[in-house]
Amino acid sequence: MNDMLIYAHLGFRHIIDINGSDHILFIVALVIRYMLSDWKKVLILVTSFTIGHSITLALSTLEWVNFPVQLIELLIPMTILFTAVSNFFVKGFTFQSKHPIIYYLALFFGLIHGLGFSNYLKSLLGKEESIIGPLFSFNLGLELGQLLIVSIILLFSFIFVSRFKVDRKLYLRIGSILTIGFALNMVLDRIIPFLKSN
Repeated sequence: MNDMLIYAHLGFRHIIDINGSDHILFIVALVIRYMLSDWKKVLILVTSFTIGHSITLALSTLEWVNFPVQLIELLIPMTILFTAVSNFFVKGFTFQSKHPIIYYLALFFGLIHGLGFSNYLKSLLGKEESIIGPLFSFNLGLELGQLLIVSIILLFSFIFVSRFKVDRKLYLRIGSILTIGFALNMVLDRIIPFLKSN
């Protein structure tokens, strides 16, 4: 039981760690277009991302799939960049479509992020006899951290848009531009190691 708590704590710490802010930035890019009143849509969106990263986290940690670390580390900020840019194509905020493309993007990009999570988890496992328990616990910790980040983003959106009356489209664009800036910096930092590895 103690080991499960340890791995859950490590998963939680990993996703909220500012030093490894790529996953936080992705969730910002994904959720910033929504408000508290859109919580059902946010739930579907986050569930899509969760399904994606849970699949590849398990497959990679169990050594059933294997991708170069440098490639995954480069692809992660590219998912942030793509998602943030897609925010500029939001024309209205009614989100009436039952199956908007953002859900599928979250699922697909979740697959990439799961590979990034697995690289960290595999470095922690050491000589564990069974990885099923640590894998489940780590993933649970990731989800709790993800829910915390989503809650904070929605709270900020509520404060700025609903209370301070910032124009919603302006708020979305400013947040997306900042996210794009950070993501571009990550891509530039990681592209050289990737090119050198090939």
